[in-house]
Amino acid sequence: MFEEESENKAVVKEMAEGEDEAMGLEEVEDDAEEAKTAKKTTIPGIVYLGHIPPRMRPRHVRNMMSVHGEVGRIFLQAEDRFVRKKKKKAGTNAKDFTEGWVEFRDKRVAKLVATSLNNTPMGTRKKNRFHDDLWNMKYLHRFRWMHLSERLAYERQVRQQRMRAEVSQAKRETNFYMQNVEKSKKFAKADRRRAEQPAGDVTTSVERSWKFTQRRTEEEIQAQKARKMDKGDRRQLKQQLARVKEFEQKSQSSRPLLAKIFNTTQARE
Repeated sequence: MFEEESENKAVVKEMAEGEDEAMGLEEVEDDAEEAKTAKKTTIPGIVYLGHIPPRMRPRHVRNMMSVHGEVGRIFLQAEDRFVRKKKKKAGTNAKDFTEGWVEFRDKRVAKLVATSLNNTPMGTRKKNRFHDDLWNMKYLHRFRWMHLSERLAYERQVRQQRMRAEVSQAKRETNFYMQNVEKSKKFAKADRRRAEQPAGDVTTSVERSWKFTQRRTEEEIQAQKARKMDKGDRRQLKQQLARVKEFEQKSQSSRPLLAKIFNTTQARE
């Protein structure tokens, strides 16, 4: 009897331990499911604002959006500088924004807000300054805040490169202008000197001011070639010229004789 009771107690203990282990496994599974659901619910979502009315600031956007869900980061793109300069000239110094991005802690809330508030009035009350403006919203699928920061960094680099190119172009233009100013001063000095000089020295002043080189003539080219020739070549050239002169003299001396001969022959015929 005692043995049967001890065996029953051992079986009961084993069953109790098995139930405890099963309960522990169920608790671990429940914790894992809760962690998964927490991770799913904590994925943020970003909504794009295509229209920002004048005088709207990030605090206004946060107050309006926080009614629908928990809002994280907000970024509003400022208008261009030339637009602000025009406004300053017109007398308005208010800084306005063109577009914006709003980050919600839960992407499901962001989707719901984008679909429900798109093309609806911004203000719920008529006294609100933004009552007549409409929301222009869109949920950005698979878009994260790091993508926005990368885009802003890229635009900043592009803007800096454009500024460097404009500065270098302005420097080139100023250097070209200064060079032309110096040339005009030199020409003005030359004109004053030409006007002060007498009429006989006009050609010399023109040659000094313009400093141009005229193309050489054929005689100058031949003379330069002759100067470059050796002494032997010069002697040969002189001898040839002397022979040509002798031949010409002989031909001139034989002309009267030939004339007499031909005349006599003609007279006899």
